[in-house]
Amino acid sequence: MSTEVSGMIECRPGARLWGPDDEDSVWHAAIDLFLLNTGNAYDALARLFGIRNSFGFRPLAEGRGFPSDASEGLRTEYAACGGSTDVHGTTWITWSELASADWQETGSSGTQRHDRVAGDETHWGPVWRVMRTLSELHGVDNVRLVVWFH
Repeated sequence: MSTEVSGMIECRPGARLWGPDDEDSVWHAAIDLFLLNTGNAYDALARLFGIRNSFGFRPLAEGRGFPSDASEGLRTEYAACGGSTDVHGTTWITWSELASADWQETGSSGTQRHDRVAGDETHWGPVWRVMRTLSELHGVDNVRLVVWFH
């Protein structure tokens, strides 16, 4: 049985203007992953999120769950996919974490570098470009990717 990834990029524009604790600094849905055609290559899912990790990668964001401060758009999309009863492996990661990751690191085999399975030149490149652009506008800690698997 295959594993599919769904999710959304969110940003928090008010946080850069008023600070992350201001009542107007809420998360907003930015773009659905479906529109960015990420696919479900298992080596990338293993590297990023620890899903089907037979490659021995040290995942960047494994098992963090659904964010309690998620945007209304994200909550709606998640519920449309069945919510916590029909999905598994929900997690999230900020642009700050992605930007500071060691993309030259390899899995336990020593042959698959992280940038080659999920870097800018892979099918994840469009996701990283959108997140990078939003982070330039709103700050690196105010852009995140939330994903779940089914």
